[in-house]
Amino acid sequence: MDMAQLGFNDEDMLAGLKPWVLCESPSYDPAAVNRMQDIAAHDLAVMGAPIERIPVHSSIGDCIRARFAHPQSDQPGLLIIGHMDTVHPLGTLKQLPFKREGNRCYGPGICDMKGGNYLALEAIRQLQKAGLETPLPITVLFTSDEEIGSPYTRALIEAEAARAKAVLIPEPARKGNGVTSGRYAVARYDVTTYGRPSHAGLRLSEGRSAIRKMAEKIIDIEAMTSEDCSFSVGVMNAGKWVNCVSSKASAEVLSMSKRQEDLDDGIARMLAHNDPNSEVITKVKLGLTRPVWTPSTADLKLVELANDLATQLGQPFRHESSGGGSDGNFTGAMGVPTLDGLGVAGDKYHTLEEHIEIDSLAMRGQMMAGLLMGIDADF
Repeated sequence: MDMAQLGFNDEDMLAGLKPWVLCESPSYDPAAVNRMQDIAAHDLAVMGAPIERIPVHSSIGDCIRARFAHPQSDQPGLLIIGHMDTVHPLGTLKQLPFKREGNRCYGPGICDMKGGNYLALEAIRQLQKAGLETPLPITVLFTSDEEIGSPYTRALIEAEAARAKAVLIPEPARKGNGVTSGRYAVARYDVTTYGRPSHAGLRLSEGRSAIRKMAEKIIDIEAMTSEDCSFSVGVMNAGKWVNCVSSKASAEVLSMSKRQEDLDDGIARMLAHNDPNSEVITKVKLGLTRPVWTPSTADLKLVELANDLATQLGQPFRHESSGGGSDGNFTGAMGVPTLDGLGVAGDKYHTLEEHIEIDSLAMRGQMMAGLLMGIDADF
């Protein structure tokens, strides 16, 4: 069946997506993420899928897993992975309300990646309405900590992927109706400086400022950025009283490389900033990492299928490896056929201008539906 003949409708999809966007769900607020998972669980239940609620860790929201009924439900199937946590704190809707302007619709998390998650469910819905059975069973896994590096859900993601024939990830689309066929390697670091406290008004010279040292380190670390490996400081905390010379400062650093060997070199350079013996101590600890995902022959076969679908649907198409990191890093690096960037088109995610292109909802839903129908046991 031509996927363009299914009942995808941009306006209907936008209306269905709206409650998802209005339910703010920052990673560090488990209760908020769980409210979003409640909405998703309801929508999945209405579609007839049995729902499993999976508490992973007390500091994050639950995961939702839904396995749709299928005659070959005991065989490896298709796994759709999406995260419901966002980088936007509660209250962002006051600054970034759900609103449409022409072909754009704005809102926190609307592009990264609630729009993609919603269109994945809409693809399944439209296949159900048309009475079409996918060649392989479908599992949907909505996670809750991707934006903080998937520290608690990685094991679940990898275990689920190991049971799958292929993994489809509706992260935001690449420019030009593109998809993501690989991901750069990512590393996170915790940097701490320890100074000597003193009264800043009475005995300033007796103190050794952890903040000053951290400021120097931030400049040094970001100066290491090159075409091979980037370094950025995204979090910094220090001090409680202005009249005290700071005794401790902490920062979080992100680095990204197209090649694993460049990331490994970057890790070595970051760890070289450890300085335990100076007056102001610096400690650098390697945190979470995402392995590089280099597209395999099987991944490129998925790309070819997506390209064929785009041609049939009269859509533009391109693919590329991408930075940013996603849970596709894990599944792709495992060797499980993975296609990422299957979500809605848009831009400015992680900012107060995050938006989607409304007319991409149905278009990208058609591609997702075509993938679900096009991947079989012999793929």
